[in-house]
Amino acid sequence: MATNSAPVPVNPASLPKPSGFSHGTLSGNTLYLGGQTALDKNMKIVTGGIVEQFRQAFGNVLATLTEAGGIPQDLVSITIYLTDIPDYQAHGKEIGAVWRELAGPVYPAMAGIGTTGLWQPEALIEIVGVAVIPDERLVRPATA
Repeated sequence: MATNSAPVPVNPASLPKPSGFSHGTLSGNTLYLGGQTALDKNMKIVTGGIVEQFRQAFGNVLATLTEAGGIPQDLVSITIYLTDIPDYQAHGKEIGAVWRELAGPVYPAMAGIGTTGLWQPEALIEIVGVAVIPDERLVRPATA
């Protein structure tokens, strides 16, 4: 088990540079994954509806997880905030296929929560999570 140390921000270079937040925070072996919408590298929300927004937002979550040495099977909890629950439900099979493509067949504890809006008005989804990464894969980013 990792030694107790101060929490460290995890900010992959592949994601937009954060301002006033971190994409993730590593505390011991636990990685707290900050909310990810469907922002692409140009700071634009991807088009194409809920399935494409899920793909981008979950891909952003996985980028932060990977930066700390994690893999999708290390996810222990995911919370999905949605501006349109019926739209998400209508595309559930497609979203499930994207999950299995990106993360495999294992699912962590999950919650889906409806909300009236997200930080970017065109965002349909935001995903947050928690992962526990074993010592043998853990990568502790250097602090500034």
